[in-house]
Amino acid sequence: MKKVKITILRTTLQEDLAKEYGVEGLSTCPLMSEGQTFYADYAKPDGFCDEAWKAIYQYVFALAHGAQEVWYFNDWIKTPGVAVVSCNDGLRPVIMKLEATGIESKDDDFKILY
Repeated sequence: MKKVKITILRTTLQEDLAKEYGVEGLSTCPLMSEGQTFYADYAKPDGFCDEAWKAIYQYVFALAHGAQEVWYFNDWIKTPGVAVVSCNDGLRPVIMKLEATGIESKDDDFKILY
């Protein structure tokens, strides 16, 4: 299994929706910053948002296990080994680029859960 590089491309705020549905003073995600990078394989990286992980883990898992084909019906991402995804926060979604890497996961990276 290989590591997947996760790069935060953009933190956004849907201002019209935030004004209508959000709490006073809502701004972009306080947990993620543009340009921030993480590396993951099967487990959520330290410091990574739990909700964002729920939204992207299946892509990370596929890329970590060698998925290189173009996704879906060849009508999404043009670069093999890459996915551009977002978290599931409808008011302030964070957009991320996931990239397959050649970095091997080490045995000590795995946590055994019983």
